Order: sequence, then structure tokens, then C-alpha cells
Amino acid sequence: MGMYLNSQAPYTLYKNEMRKPYFVDKTRMLEKLFPFVETGGDCICITRPRRFGKTVMANMIASFFSKACDSSTLFNPLLIAQSAGYCEHLNQYPVISISFHELPRHCRTYEQYIERVEKRLIGDLKKEFPDVEIDGAETLWDILTELYARDSSMRFIFVFDEWDFIFHQDFVSDQDRKEFIMFLSNLLKDKQYVQFAYMTGILPTAKYSSGSELNMFVEFTMARSPAFSDYFGFTEAEVTNLYERYLTNCEQPALTQEELREWYNGYHTASGEHVYNPRSVVQALRFNHLESYWTSAGPYDEIFYYIKNNVDDVRDDLARMVCGEAVPVKVQEYAASSMNLKTRDEIFSAMVVYGFLSYEKGMVSIPNKELMDEFEHMLQKEASLGYIYLLARESERMLRATLAGDTDTMVDILEFAHNTETPLLAYNSEAELAAVVNLVYLSARDFYFVEREDKAGVGYVDFIFYPKEETKSEGSILELKVNDSPEHAIRQIIDKKYALKFHKRAGSNTNEKQKVLAVGISYDKKTKKHSCKIELL
Repeated sequence: MGMYLNSQAPYTLYKNEMRKPYFVDKTRMLEKLFPFVETGGDCICITRPRRFGKTVMANMIASFFSKACDSSTLFNPLLIAQSAGYCEHLNQYPVISISFHELPRHCRTYEQYIERVEKRLIGDLKKEFPDVEIDGAETLWDILTELYARDSSMRFIFVFDEWDFIFHQDFVSDQDRKEFIMFLSNLLKDKQYVQFAYMTGILPTAKYSSGSELNMFVEFTMARSPAFSDYFGFTEAEVTNLYERYLTNCEQPALTQEELREWYNGYHTASGEHVYNPRSVVQALRFNHLESYWTSAGPYDEIFYYIKNNVDDVRDDLARMVCGEAVPVKVQEYAASSMNLKTRDEIFSAMVVYGFLSYEKGMVSIPNKELMDEFEHMLQKEASLGYIYLLARESERMLRATLAGDTDTMVDILEFAHNTETPLLAYNSEAELAAVVNLVYLSARDFYFVEREDKAGVGYVDFIFYPKEETKSEGSILELKVNDSPEHAIRQIIDKKYALKFHKRAGSNTNEKQKVLAVGISYDKKTKKHSCKIELL
């Protein structure tokens, strides 16, 4: 057994994954890889944000194809066993599997990093082919070429996980990055010994293909390429299945499927299907608790890193997205590899690549509550975001004033919002007034499920705040008016029976009538003044 060549590590790791209570069978993906393996020489790269199952899939692929050990007991019960090519490909190939996220001890240079990889793989080749004289001073590609020359059946499957890991290390220079690209190119490009190469990462290889070094890869990204999209992230059907398991496994279930959807759904495949963040769903079900399981992993996972160099260009769009809207962006996925993001499109493109934003049909948005919490935290601490920061800081006071019926304070905060630098909020329509209202109620999301333009009664209400069970607070219905009165807004809430939505809301476990605040907010374009009125329904 080698460290990289015919290693049993992928088998062990995938076996461990299968034993977990919320394992999802994604082995049908192997069936899509069979044609690549049969053709020979193909290279594909699948890039996804962190926490979308890339490593699990890499271990699945290596353990299936590798002749290191018999993995039939793992795969016989899984969906791939139904495939016509199952027996033909199971454990039939020498597999070189490398996780590029591993560093040598006390690693300080790229030379130390890549030397470890080369030494380990050359050592594996010496053990695997003891009858062949292998000179450790030769390059890997020369050794592999010589092995193929001796035996033309000696072709390898390469499985490389996190190919771009080294690009995120502080000790790596631009020259080091170029050398690593050439290492991959020399190892895989136009080599007869390559049966198939499968590679994963976050950063797209297209950034580095201008000189043709990595143009042997066909690349599949979340934003652009629909192939393989179903195998990264959890689909709605898969989450439904997991939730049924959760109800069986958990003695005191505290989560609803609707809450899972609000917290962790919102990403899109290129074909338009919604997918959940798989790691977060599993963690929430495992620990029976909803929270942000988004873990920081260095400067690339700090949201403000992407926007701090160009706050002016992205600030208004951030305000729109925090208000729940999508904004148009020309995605430039390669921009994520740059440490010097300059334009609006580059910044938002990088945030898509790293999973902070969702991309669909040319528009980006904040995908779910888990990420919205990250953005809210940023808004409330980054003063350089100007008016967004100021309004976010006022949102707790606005919520307290509303619950207390303190309309004077509500008006003061709305006037402050309007008189603050708000180039995007010209109040030409109720939609722009809604954007301000959304910002000044930002903190309400900690205590309420906030829905906009929701069907209620016999019409559509501007905002409904459904209290979370632990808050014990009244629900609220907000109706907005421009050049009209808050009294008219209240009358509309009553006449159109918007409060019925509270009594019919799914998951209610009480027959007691829900107390609801009717909140009317208006703006007069002539006097440039706000008015508020609150009634308890």
C-alpha cells in the first residue's frame, strides 16, 4: 500500500463517511465518469465553494476505481451497483490519489511542499515496481513515461483534491504558483500514461490557461457548467429524505424542514435547481440545532476582505442584497485567485466562487440565513460601509420602538435613514421605501422569520414578521405607503385580512389566537416626512 499510489486512505475515509447517520448516496456520479475512463487521457476539474462535498466525492472516486483493495462491500449496496459498467470498472486501475491540502511539518517554502509530494510518489513507484530501476533524481513524468514504455497497459487514474490549496498559503509567491501550474501540466498534459484525471478545487483553472498549461482540463463550475451539479450540495429531495431520518433518529426533534430551507438552501446549479449547503445541513441535523456552521478558514473566508478595497462600488448593491434582492453581475470566476480585487464584478465574482453569494441567470444574491448572518455581522462592525453600517446599528432600536408602540422614535429613525447618504434610496416608489425599512429592521431577523410580498388574506402584504417560538413576541404586519397615510395602510391590513396568515401558518401548535401588530409606515414626497401608526389586531 502506498501513500499516494493505490492508497487505502480514500477507501477508509469513504467507508467512515458511509457510516454516518446522514450519509447521502451520490455514487451515480461514477456512471458519468465511466466514458472518460474508457476513452483514456481525459482530464476534468470540478470547482465548488468550500463545504460542498468535494473531498467526499474525491475519496469515493479513488476508492471505487483503485485496485488497492476490494471495495465491493462498500459499493454493492449503493446506487452505482445498478450500473451496467459497475463490475467492469470496480477496483480495476492503479490510482494516484493526492490531497494537496497536506503540508510537511514546519513548511516554510513551496520547495518543501512540492518536494514532499514528489518524494512520496516516487517512493510509492519504487515499492510498486521493485524490478524497475527508478532513479529518484528523475522527474515524476519521466519515471511514469518510462513505466508506460515498458508496459503500455500501465496507465493511471489521477485523483487530485484541493489543487489550489497552496495558492492560499502566505509563503507562496507568484513564481511559486507558476511553478505549481507547470508541475501539474508536466505531470498530466498529453501524457500517454494518463487513463483519466479528476481534480477538485475552489479556484477555476481557466485563470491559468492563457498559456495553455492547464487547457487539458474540461472545467465544471457551479456558476456556468450544469454537468455534475447534482452531486455537489443537497437537493430538495435529498434533504426531505434526511429530515425523515432525523425525525426517526432524534428523540426530541427541534428543527423543521422549513427552517432548514431558510437557513441552508439558496444555492443554484447552472441548470437552475436549488441546492443546500451539505455540511451545514448535516451539522444542524446531527446536533439538533440551527446556527451558522460557516467556519472561517483564513482571509479568503472573511467577507469584508472582498469589498474593503472598493466599498464605494459595491455598497449600494450590498444594501439591495441585504434587503433580499438580487443584483446583476458579469461573473468572472478567475477573479477569485487575485489578492487585488478592483472592480465590482471581480469582487462579487470572487464571493460567488467562495460561496458567500449565490449566482443564477446573471444575478447574485445572499443565499440563505446562514450567510445573511455573516453579512449582518459585517454590516454592524464595518464603519467604512457608510450609511448601511449606520442603519444596521439602528435596527435594534427600531425593533424595540415598534414593539413598544413608540411611533415617534420610529419616525426619528426613518428620518435619520432618509437624511443619511442614500443614493440608492430615492423614494420614488414603495420598493425603495421597502429597502430602507428592510435595513432599519435588520436585527429583527434574529427573532422573526421575515417574509416580503407574501400572499396573505386577499392580497399581498409588504412585510410579515413571524415570531420564532422562543421569542414569545407579537407578530407584525408592515404595510408601506408613498404619498398616502399610515391610517390607510392599517385599514388595508384589516380589510384584506392579512392577519389570517398568522393563524394558518404551518407548524402552529396552539389554537390560541396570535397577537399581531399592524404597522403602517408612509412617506410624503412633498413634505419629505415619514409617518407611522401601530394597532394591535
